[in-house]
Amino acid sequence: MTRRNEDVGPGEPIRHLMLGDQIKDHLLTQILEGVIAPGERIIETRVARELGISQGPVREALRDLATLGLVDLQPYRGARVRQPSLEEQVEAMRVRAELEAMAAREAAGNLSTAQIEELHRLNDEMSALAAAGDTHGHAVKNTEFHSIIVEASGNRTLERILAMLQPLAQTYLTVSVGGLSAPEVYAMRHGSILDALVAGDPDGAEAAMRSHGRANVAMVEQARISVGAPAPTHPRRSGDTHGR
Repeated sequence: MTRRNEDVGPGEPIRHLMLGDQIKDHLLTQILEGVIAPGERIIETRVARELGISQGPVREALRDLATLGLVDLQPYRGARVRQPSLEEQVEAMRVRAELEAMAAREAAGNLSTAQIEELHRLNDEMSALAAAGDTHGHAVKNTEFHSIIVEASGNRTLERILAMLQPLAQTYLTVSVGGLSAPEVYAMRHGSILDALVAGDPDGAEAAMRSHGRANVAMVEQARISVGAPAPTHPRRSGDTHGR
């Protein structure tokens, strides 16, 4: 036992943990960008060899991705990329819409000049990517746009929870589901959100972000109907405009 502790060293557990997080981020990026496709196996030995590391941190990263719902781990069969169902994505997007509305409210008036400039740049780039028909590029910039707003809110709890929801709710994943057309995704614009944020209008920013999020959910639910998937079972409240 003493020998093992000497071999590992006092800083090794921390370095090991950091390495596992880096590998998880690396694999998550590949999954979200479609480099590793749904149903494709993720072979621990291959990933470890490509990254020049041992299999232990790779195994830990895969367990974390399984917790997020993006990887299926089966005994003696290894790991495969999992395609979240429309139901799961709708659930994640509904929660995300409310949390991002809160983040927008808290970010209004707190954005730095650099953050405002970056949001304007990203909004322009999303418009250009939409016109060019670049679905994936649009989704990447969309993620960056929302991340800046969450960061500007200064609410670290929101930031952590939204980071957990991001893989399931990310627009690029919903685009890959049959029945969801690219023009619908491109129609999502962030101008009203940006205007309210720049004006320092918490009520306006919250309302614009919530409307944006609910429109995303309605779009995915419409895709569910178009492919014949079962309708969601969540109750509707009186006056709820979701899905309209």
